[in-house]
Amino acid sequence: MNMVFSLIWFLIIFSVVVISHEFGHFIVAKASGVRVKEFLVGFGPAIFKKKKGETTFKVCILPLGGACVYDGMDELMDDDESAEKADEPKDKALFANASPWIKFAIVIAGPLFNFILGFIVAFIMVNMIAIREPVATDILEGGAAEAAGLIPGDRIVALNGSKIYLYDEISVFTSLYRGGEVLVTYERDGQIGNVVLTPLYSEEYGRYLIGISNETFNEDVKGMDLFRYTWYEMRYNCVMVWRSLGALLTGNLARENVSGPVGVVNMVGDIIEETSPYGWQTVLVNMLNLMLLLTVNLGVFNLLPVPALDGGRLLFAIVEILRGKPVEPKKEAYVHLAGMALLLVIVVVVFFNDLHNIFF
Repeated sequence: MNMVFSLIWFLIIFSVVVISHEFGHFIVAKASGVRVKEFLVGFGPAIFKKKKGETTFKVCILPLGGACVYDGMDELMDDDESAEKADEPKDKALFANASPWIKFAIVIAGPLFNFILGFIVAFIMVNMIAIREPVATDILEGGAAEAAGLIPGDRIVALNGSKIYLYDEISVFTSLYRGGEVLVTYERDGQIGNVVLTPLYSEEYGRYLIGISNETFNEDVKGMDLFRYTWYEMRYNCVMVWRSLGALLTGNLARENVSGPVGVVNMVGDIIEETSPYGWQTVLVNMLNLMLLLTVNLGVFNLLPVPALDGGRLLFAIVEILRGKPVEPKKEAYVHLAGMALLLVIVVVVFFNDLHNIFF
């Protein structure tokens, strides 16, 4: 039964995140006069299909993403077909014939709508949860913070120059720490101070720790502070995703920490099992938190300048703007095709990684 609930929650979260992304592409394309052939949620064989106007909407069996397919996108034509097309009047509804600024707007709308969804989800969460401020309410005896002279009540303002607004940001920093001194900027009695410390490895927690803890929560967030803390939650998730991607590329993030759809379903099951004793509201908040993380993840990941991703298409639009003419469509199509092949390899690797993490 737990697996059924896990799958249902996953499909809800997956659908909302993917639909918001593809809807961003879709609505801007339609507003710009670019014809959208297909609106896909998932890949593979369709389990639901409906054509409305010029667009076919499909829900497919494999929850691995989605796509908004524009007419005239990534078409591979031979030289004879290209010559014939050149003699015909340009169809302005084709994606390839749109201005580079319209292409840019259509492509960036997907990640932008992910961030808009993230802000809405974060706002709902902030209204439901208690905020942990980055204040050291307790100093671990024998820890790095104690040795550096930090005392209870100190508010952590920055770590190595990076601003800190929430206590969870400190946890992210230490989880990705891989050695070296850390400059801690703190506030004490209205005065700003700096100390340098070296986090110590904890066998109990299996990670490096600064040596502070916080068990107090701000439950009285009202008015404009709701928007301020919503922004802090969004910023925290964006920074976490960005730093995690960097750690993954540099080899500082273990394979076990990477999850695909199968891993997320398993994660949902763990969350339900751990939080259900505390009531449905706790389960809901944790699901919203997962949705926030995934929508920010999708937004940030898609902005990477990789062929076939939105970031790769943005790069081609920028090149077209700077050159004053587009890259030859056939060449661009081949580049995105290669990028898609690479992404499929990554999907397969992540899928088997999920299975390894679950069963071994």
